[in-house]
Amino acid sequence: MKKNIHPKYYPKAKVHCACGNIFEIGSTKESIETEICFKCHPFYTGKEKLIDTAGRIQKFTEKLRKKKELLKHSKNL
Repeated sequence: MKKNIHPKYYPKAKVHCACGNIFEIGSTKESIETEICFKCHPFYTGKEKLIDTAGRIQKFTEKLRKKKELLKHSKNL
């Protein structure tokens, strides 16, 4: 590496999460504050809310069906 062009690297930088969790990572910053970490993120804790995609898919297929019916009806005229 060239000298004096790279930031200082901290192999044991501390990360402080809003939930109170503290852990170490490698970073160019000595200390990092974050709002969400792996201890409190819903995806990792299993508290993730799943969106009802079935309703969205049903609406989309209904739209397509109506459009096809309109096209058939307009061709018959």
